[in-house]
Amino acid sequence: MKQRKLKKEVVYGLYAFGFAFILCGLYLIDNITTNSNFKNNTDTPYVNKTIFEEDVPVVNVSNKIIRPYLDEDVKLQKSYYDYQADNESQKNSILYYEKTYLQNSGCTYNGKEHFDVVAVLDGTVTSVKEDELLGKIVEIKHDNNIISVYESLSEITVKENDVVTQNTVIGKSGEANIAKDLKDHLHFELIINGSNVNPEEYYDKNVSEIQ
Repeated sequence: MKQRKLKKEVVYGLYAFGFAFILCGLYLIDNITTNSNFKNNTDTPYVNKTIFEEDVPVVNVSNKIIRPYLDEDVKLQKSYYDYQADNESQKNSILYYEKTYLQNSGCTYNGKEHFDVVAVLDGTVTSVKEDELLGKIVEIKHDNNIISVYESLSEITVKENDVVTQNTVIGKSGEANIAKDLKDHLHFELIINGSNVNPEEYYDKNVSEIQ
């Protein structure tokens, strides 16, 4: 069987047709891309900013109770009175005033004179007052039915209805007539759901964990 050879005119025609087909395909692709959502289309919203180009609020994922002071020299002097504690611990949580023994309803800290006292959580100042026995007092209400009370202050830097954030300095440690032997100190109380609790058991605990 003889092999047939294509004429030169046919071969050139096929080449031309293929080239035209390629050009047509490129044109169609460019046209589709131009009118697609990858270009600036006024009818289609697109992102033109990154999170680094504008302020984005950061969610506070941790809301833990901190100690009411920042100075590392400050230590626990008188602990919270626990009915179930051993005799030695109970002895360390008794206050003596005018021949009367009083059970400590919070924790007493000292070790440095006039140290800064800070808010243990975000909250609102509900009371600022001065008591003859307890000295200057600040009370702050927090979320989850938590109240913190700061007593024996020598000075106060907040006022009633102030909104404070955690770590805000609310005053300085001082003295109180009910515990003169402790000299300069802070008496701190933590009240949860209307009852006094041992603050030492709640530091570093997330508010969401508290019932």
